[in-house]
This record gives sequence, C-alpha cells and structure tokens, in this order.
Amino acid sequence: MGNNEVEKVPKEVPLKVFVQRDYSLGTECKFDTSYPTKLEDVVPRETFTDTINKINELFARAEELNCPTYTEGCLSCMTGYLLYFCIETRYTKEMKQISMFVQRQNDEIYHPRGVHVVEPMLRGLRCIEFIVYPKPNKRV
Repeated sequence: MGNNEVEKVPKEVPLKVFVQRDYSLGTECKFDTSYPTKLEDVVPRETFTDTINKINELFARAEELNCPTYTEGCLSCMTGYLLYFCIETRYTKEMKQISMFVQRQNDEIYHPRGVHVVEPMLRGLRCIEFIVYPKPNKRV
C-alpha cells in the first residue's frame, strides 16, 4: 500500500431467504413447505422440510379449539379477564414451545452451517426468515 491508500475490503452481506405464509387453506398459521432454491447448497431439502413441517404442526396445535381452550375462554370471561394475571394461556405456552424448537434447530442444525432461522413471532407470523451468512474467505 502506498501513501494514504486504503485497501478496499468488500463487505459481504448475508443472504436473506423468506418462507411466506401459506393461505391456501384459509387464515390458519401455516408456512409454505416448498424448498427455496437459494438454500440448495446450504441446507438439505429434508432438513428444511422437516423444520417447516414441525413449525406448522406446533402452530396447528396452538390454534386448536378443544375443551381446555373453551374452558380457559369461559373462565377468563367470568373473571373479567383477571385470570390471565394468574395463568399462562395455552397459546402462549405453545408460542414458547415454538421459540424453543427454533432455538434448538438453530443450535444443532443451522448455526453450524452458517444459517440462522428467525422465529416467526419476530416477523409478525408473516414469514420465517433464514439468514445465510457468507463463509469467510481464508487467505494464505
């Protein structure tokens, strides 16, 4: 380098891949399982599909209408919604399960591959974001 020359180092920006909601069956929270081509060299198709299917399954369980859900709703209405100061809703519990699942997937599968999966709750349940970080160039 010469006088006051600055070496230009290209900054690599991480690649962001978004998996959108699937509204084909209505407004239930379900994400598209089609494999994005931008993830081909980074994440195996089966791993991606398993992750999305499990997230879809957890959301289906969270939105399921059953006896405990109706009981919780009736009790909360009868107590003027003061019940929610004392207990955690089933939906909230399931959202925590989804957060823990995504974190486990990141730790065990995606982070070693240089990928980070952003929780759908942080994107307003509109999409699941996969951030692919560039591999560092090793200069000799």
